[in-house]
Formats: sequence, structure tokens, C-alpha cells
Amino acid sequence: MDSSATSQAVTVLLPGALTEQTGGASTVRVGGETVREVIRALEAAWPGMEYRLCFETGELRTFVNIFVNGRNVRYLQGLETPVPVGATLHILPSVAGG
Repeated sequence: MDSSATSQAVTVLLPGALTEQTGGASTVRVGGETVREVIRALEAAWPGMEYRLCFETGELRTFVNIFVNGRNVRYLQGLETPVPVGATLHILPSVAGG
């Protein structure tokens, strides 16, 4: 499903663990002016996506990292980080090891 009909379309790159919800697509386009709005658009297009990314409180899950044009939103404005028109939003799981 492609939600690029919205006026503020951004490209979202998904990790393999989330592509099962998008029918195998690792790149999708949705609308949104902030990271939170993009997540809501993902949820509208692929129900269950928001739960995979955010806690029930609406905050980003600890093991999820989101980058807007290469910058980690945790060091910007979090889910309220603006997403410019044509931006690339990259969702990555945290990696731990020892």
C-alpha cells in the first residue's frame, strides 16, 4: 500500500523485521510533518506498525532508532522532530552485543 497521496510525502526505510507488515516492502512513502505524524500515517496504512515502534504511552520504544535525513531524532526533538518535504526517514532497531 502506498500513502503518498498526502501532501507531505516522505520516504521511510524499514528494517526487515517490519517488512512483514508492509507485504515485504522495505521502502514506503507516507505523509507527515513530524516524526509522530509519519508514524501515525504508517499505522493508518499498515495497522500494528505504531505498536511496533512506540509504547502505549506514545513514546518511542527504547530499541527503536529513527533518523531523519541521517540525524537521530533522539538528539533532535524526538517524535516532534519536523520532517521536511522529500525527507528520508530511516527506522533501525538498536544493536547490542558484547
